[in-house]
Amino acid sequence: MTGEKWRRAVVLGGSIAGLLAARALSDTYDEVVVVDRDELTDLPEPRKGVPQGRHVHGILARGQQILEEYFPGITGQLEESGAVVGDVAGNVRWIMDGVPMSKGDSGLLAVSVSRPTLEAHVRLRVRALPNVRFLDNREVVGLRFATGTHHVTGVRTVERGGSGDAAVLPADLVVDALGRGSRVPRWLRHHGWPTVPEERTQVGLTYTTRHYRVGPEPSPGDISVDIVATPDHPRGAICARIDGGRQIVTAYGILGDVPPADPEGFLDFLKSLSSPEIYEAMVDREPLDAPVSYRFPASLRRRYERLRRFPAGLLVVGDAVCSFNPTYGQGMTVAALGSLVLRAHTAGDGLPDPLAYFRDLAHEAVDEAWRQALSNDLGFPGVEGDRTPEILADQEYIGRILEAAQRNGEVAAAYARVIGLVDPPEALRAPEVRAVLGAG
Repeated sequence: MTGEKWRRAVVLGGSIAGLLAARALSDTYDEVVVVDRDELTDLPEPRKGVPQGRHVHGILARGQQILEEYFPGITGQLEESGAVVGDVAGNVRWIMDGVPMSKGDSGLLAVSVSRPTLEAHVRLRVRALPNVRFLDNREVVGLRFATGTHHVTGVRTVERGGSGDAAVLPADLVVDALGRGSRVPRWLRHHGWPTVPEERTQVGLTYTTRHYRVGPEPSPGDISVDIVATPDHPRGAICARIDGGRQIVTAYGILGDVPPADPEGFLDFLKSLSSPEIYEAMVDREPLDAPVSYRFPASLRRRYERLRRFPAGLLVVGDAVCSFNPTYGQGMTVAALGSLVLRAHTAGDGLPDPLAYFRDLAHEAVDEAWRQALSNDLGFPGVEGDRTPEILADQEYIGRILEAAQRNGEVAAAYARVIGLVDPPEALRAPEVRAVLGAG
C-alpha cells in the first residue's frame, strides 16, 4: 500500500464466507467492515441468518488447510473446544450400498465440529484483527453507485427492524457474501447491468437432524459414519461426534423423500438405510433434542464469469456465487478457496478487475467442486440435467474407483484427497490407482 489514501472494504454477510473474505481483505485494506443483519456474539449458538446451522457440517480437507493458514493454531483450539479430529480416510467410516470402504491413510485432517462452534472460533479470530470491525443488526438494502460512473462506492443499510432512512456506508470495495438469497443480482439489474446467468440442478433434498448424548457406537474410534445415498439406495445419513459431548445424526432424502421430523419416523428412516449401523446405535441412545428439518430445493450456480461487463468496486464470494448440494460438504471449502482468489486480486493498490476475478474464481475455486457435485447428482435417474458423454464417462470411472476402494485403502485415500479438493481429479488416474482397478 502507498499509504496515500485511506481504503475501506465492506463485506456483506458475516457467515463463514464473509469472515474468510474479511480475513483476506485485512492484508490490504486499512479498514474492513463486516455487515450482518444478525447480532454477532462470541457464543457458539445457532442464529437466524444460518438456518441450516443446526445440521451436520463438513469442512473438507483443503478448507481445513486454509483455515489453519489464515488462523494458525485454530485446529487445536477447535479440538480444545470439543471438536473431534482424525484422518479423512482412516477415521471416517464410509458405507455405500451397504458395503464399507477400506480404511487408508490420506495424510489429511478431518475436523468434526458443530457449525455454531466453528463459526464462533473463526469470528473471534477475525474480530481480533486490528483493522476489522463488525456492524451487526444492520440490513443491507442497496448499492450506492458514483454519479455518472460504473463504480460501486458503498452500500445503503438500515437498522434491522427499524423504519428510519437508510444510511450510506462508503466503501472502495464491496464484497457480496450474502449467500444464495443475495439481492445483489436484482440490484444490479435495477441499475441497468446484465442479468447474471444461472444454472440450477433440482435435487429436492430434505435433511433432518437430531442430537444425541455421545456413546461408543456406531463405530468406536471413528469420527463419523457416513451412509452415502446412491442411485440404488437413495437415502443417506451421517452420524458424527462433535463438540459438547454429542453425536449429531443428519438423515437425508432426495427428490421429495423427506426424513420425518417425529422421533419414531426419524428412527424408521434410519432403519431403512442400506446399512443398519446408525439405527442400531441410536435406537436406545438418549436424544438431546427433537428432530428438525431443512429443505434444499436445488444447487445453484451464478455464472458471473460469463458476463462481459460488471461494475468496478464490487465482487462476490461463497454461496452468493455457487450453492452446492450440502450432502457433499463443499460449501465452506469453496468459500475458503474463493477467499484466496479474493486475496490475490486485491493485493495491489488499485481496484481489482471484476471480470478477471470472476474468471479466476471459477477456475480456481468453483469449477472442480461443481463438476463433482453435478456428476454425483446426475447419477440419480430422477434428477434432471444434461448427461453429457463426459459426465457419463466420469460416473463410470468413479464407480470403478469406489468398487476398488472397498478392497484397497490406498485407493480410498486417493479418492478422499480428490473429493477433499486437495488433489486434482487426475490423481485418480495415476498408474498405481489404475493398477488396482486392473487387478479387480
